[in-house]
Formats: sequence, C-alpha cells, structure tokens
Amino acid sequence: MKVLVAGANGGTGRSIIQHLAENGHEPVAMIRDITQSAELEQLGAKETALANLEDEVDHAVEGCDAIIFAAGSGSKTGPEKTITVDQEGAIKLIESAEKLGVKRFVMLSTVGADNPEYGSDEMKHYFEAKGKADDALRNSSLEYTIVRPGRLSYGAGNGQIRAAEKLDNYEGEISREDVANVMVKTLDLKNTYGKTFEILSGDKSITDALKAI
Repeated sequence: MKVLVAGANGGTGRSIIQHLAENGHEPVAMIRDITQSAELEQLGAKETALANLEDEVDHAVEGCDAIIFAAGSGSKTGPEKTITVDQEGAIKLIESAEKLGVKRFVMLSTVGADNPEYGSDEMKHYFEAKGKADDALRNSSLEYTIVRPGRLSYGAGNGQIRAAEKLDNYEGEISREDVANVMVKTLDLKNTYGKTFEILSGDKSITDALKAI
C-alpha cells in the first residue's frame, strides 16, 4: 500500500515511516523542507512529497492508497497555528483524499479531543482543534480510523498496549514508537475501520489489543 504520511519528520511520523517500510508498505513522506528527504529515505521512505498543510496538497495525495495524519503544530505554537495545522490542515487532506479517490485515512488524535475540558486552559484549543478534525473525518466518505493516545513519551516501544473506545483511566503514558506501530497496523485491520479508540501502554500485544476493539 502506498501511504502518504503527513508530519513525517516529527517524532511519531519518523517511526511511522520505519514501521510502514518494515511491514511492506511504500511510505511517502510529506515534508516542507527538501533537506529532510535524505534522512527520511534512509528511514524507509520510498519517496518524499514537498507540500505544506497551509497550502495546496493535492499533488502529494495523488496516486496514494492511504493517508496517515501525524502532523502537529507543536506545543510552542499558539491557537492560530494549531487551528491552521491540526484542524484545517487535517480537513484539507480529508477533502483531497475524497476528491482524488484515496479511501483509507488514519488519524492521530488525542485523548480529550471529544472533551476539551479534560485539559488545562493552555490545552483546550488543541483538544478543540483535534476534535473538529476528527468530526470532519467521521463525517467524510473515507474508511477511517482515529487513534487517540494518552500522554506521549520518547522511550522505546515495547509493543504492549491497552486499547478501548474509552479507557477506564488515563494513568501512565505510551511511547511514540508504539503509537506509530498501532497506526500502521490499523491500515490492514478492517475491524478498526470506522472506529475511534484510545490507547496507552498496557499488557496486551498491539495486534491482540487492536483485534479486540
């Protein structure tokens, strides 16, 4: 499967590229800076697409079989940038996928996206933006999966998670590597199509946890 990765140069995106390549997919790294190409190709990207979520993206989407959205404006940006990238950038890719016939779309969201009050005042705009992007995907014609991790870490993944449409508690964290692994595995697990679910580190293998969603 030829898979466009939005946010390919981010912490989670880079791991997604690796997992896609390891699982026999053809990753297309969507980047804003051509100087990022060489390193991402070393990680496993078959090609790169120079595109900006704030501009036109159709040329990056064309010819792909699926999209994984892992882009984010980052914690140091204000609400305007979050809306531009995390919300409107995602919606732009959703609309482009519908227009160009790309059916499969996996969204990296967050716990709290359907309940902005879950977060601090500084995080509410982020949760609201992610929630609106999720709603746009659910209301689209695409075969979607929305993955909502809890607190992220940069530690090595261990391939063990807990997953549910609603977790019973949000204690703990989950590595970006395990989140990337989850997102790649959902591409081929049809029981995850049309689902929104939350994940944190746990005691089940990723495959077993996802098959039980």
